[in-house]
Amino acid sequence: MTTSPITVTVTGAAGNIGYALLFRIASGGLLGPDVPVRLNLLEIPAAVKAAEGTAMELNDSAFPLLDSVNIYDDVNQAFEGTNVGLLVGARPRTKGMERADLLAANGGIFGPQGKAINDHAADDVKVLVVGNPANTNAYIAAASAPDVPADRFNAMMRLDHNRAMSQLKEKTGTAISDIKKVVVWGNHSADQHPDVSYATLDGKPALEAVDAQWLDSYFVPTVAKRGAAIIEARGASSAASAASAAIDHVYDWVNGTKEGDWTTAGVASHGEYGVPEGLIFGFPTTSAGGEWQIVTGLDVSDATRAGIERNIKAAQEEIDAVKELDIL
Repeated sequence: MTTSPITVTVTGAAGNIGYALLFRIASGGLLGPDVPVRLNLLEIPAAVKAAEGTAMELNDSAFPLLDSVNIYDDVNQAFEGTNVGLLVGARPRTKGMERADLLAANGGIFGPQGKAINDHAADDVKVLVVGNPANTNAYIAAASAPDVPADRFNAMMRLDHNRAMSQLKEKTGTAISDIKKVVVWGNHSADQHPDVSYATLDGKPALEAVDAQWLDSYFVPTVAKRGAAIIEARGASSAASAASAAIDHVYDWVNGTKEGDWTTAGVASHGEYGVPEGLIFGFPTTSAGGEWQIVTGLDVSDATRAGIERNIKAAQEEIDAVKELDIL
């Protein structure tokens, strides 16, 4: 067992995703079965009491890897010495809310959090933004942390990746462990482009097992709109599956992806596939040594190219709107 605990800060810790997330972190799911963790829970003052109840439950679970649980409503204290930050808390879009209002509200959250990470987090900090709009919120946080490499700020596309794999499993009967090289290009939004062009099912090309009509009329819209379907079905947004995806993302980031496979991560573009530099974008990625690498050199079909371009446009529009609001 590693002797020094890793500090993991979770924002919005008293919410549904936070509740689903924290116990898996404490049990070793995030970093590995031999890595002790120190949990920092950040909440707004009104939710501190609920966070205290969650901390009681965490302590009562007697997890061998859980070093301590600390609760803060001060962003600077919460990110002191942070090695891994999971930015879950965000302002959701409510009925009648304009996009500019949503971006402004989240700018007021993720800007200060990025600055606190810049000023107080550990030198090796890794940050995953879960709160939506995740790609833009990650961009805001990264831009507010000029001393932290932009590659350290990720947006969670793993939920979309997992949803795409689940749909392939349902359609073809292939075990999840035998599905490789799915990718979801772009944003964690309805604009995203789920893509099986390179995927294999038990070693065979996925395109041999599914037809174009199913992909276009069912697979792509089902994956892209899955979050809305879950809200319609259960009356609340995805929580456990989002928490599971966050665990998957950070575990692969820290411990590496499986040989011969990749995953989808929302990472800062360096110009790959024509995506403007700096955009936080879903790419096919591998990880080794705690660093993501974008898979390059893939042949891109016309449909995939159109999906990438659609997502570039949508992502750039949000960034332009943020800049117009003078958030950064």
